[in-house]
Amino acid sequence: MQIKAGFNLAFDCDADTSFIFMIHVRPERHHDLIEPEKVTIYPQVPFDTYIDNFGNICTRLVAPPGRISLWNRFLISDTGMSERLPLLERQHPIRELPNDVLVFLLGSRYCETQKLDNLAWSMFGGYQVGWPQVQAILQYTHDRIRFNYANARPDRTAWDAHEERSGVCRDFTHLAITLCRCMNIPARYCTGYLGDIGVPVDPNPMDFSAWFEVFLGGAWHALDARHNHPRIGRIAMAKGRDAVDAAISTAFGVARLSEFTVFTDQL
Repeated sequence: MQIKAGFNLAFDCDADTSFIFMIHVRPERHHDLIEPEKVTIYPQVPFDTYIDNFGNICTRLVAPPGRISLWNRFLISDTGMSERLPLLERQHPIRELPNDVLVFLLGSRYCETQKLDNLAWSMFGGYQVGWPQVQAILQYTHDRIRFNYANARPDRTAWDAHEERSGVCRDFTHLAITLCRCMNIPARYCTGYLGDIGVPVDPNPMDFSAWFEVFLGGAWHALDARHNHPRIGRIAMAKGRDAVDAAISTAFGVARLSEFTVFTDQL
């Protein structure tokens, strides 16, 4: 299967504004690119790219006053198969975890494990470790939060989402990640493209999607608390502890979003 994907982004800045963007397909999917990414930045300004501690490709630049626009287009191959759930994968004792996985057991800015630890153990401590616990967390999160795009806000944490019972995909993701970490299951935040492939078309404008991965059986497995069923054709752009580490754009100053279009089409 082939997927044509990309975006149009634009920001209006009042003064010189430094940005960090995570707008590229993650390196582990580069071998699937049929047509390489074509990133355009206007006006043409100097930029640097680097790989951060989580393996994300970051673009660093200073935007002049006025509007800065970014576009990307690429064609990528995909198996066309639904994601495989880790039904039989074992949960590792903490002593067996690789060093670089341990950070995904810790609390972070949007994932306050201290606030949800007692709740998590009281609700999920009775489940068999591994997939049964993860499945219970997925179902609880899916049922607990009502998706409401109009109610999105950038400062909502996992605890807030749990108490307010409302949010968008990043809020489902933060809550599920936090509950998993409370149960000593490593979990990390992911963001990228998720088109309506193999599911009814969503009439709302497409956005970048957030999901998470758990570490079971020596590997990372993608899961989605908002949709709560395997999907086809995810294309990751960034991963990290939470939305801070995987932000599509970070502006160090005032930058008003003036254009935002995402598309993901199966060919």
